[in-house]
Amino acid sequence: MPYHQLQDLPDTVKENLPQHAQEIFRAAFNSAEAQYGEEERAFRVAWSAVKRVYEKGDDGQWHEKPQ
Repeated sequence: MPYHQLQDLPDTVKENLPQHAQEIFRAAFNSAEAQYGEEERAFRVAWSAVKRVYEKGDDGQWHEKPQ
């Protein structure tokens, strides 16, 4: 099931990730789900894509990694 809008994302994603990270998650999930046809695998790919750009800080919030 592709996510058409950020509002469609699971609550755990919307409540924890900043908007840009949500956009990365949505794009990666939709691409992986279309390619592999497996929701669980698409979630793993999407989180991996987010973690390439963002990291969880000591404050428990997700922050963009310095470049």
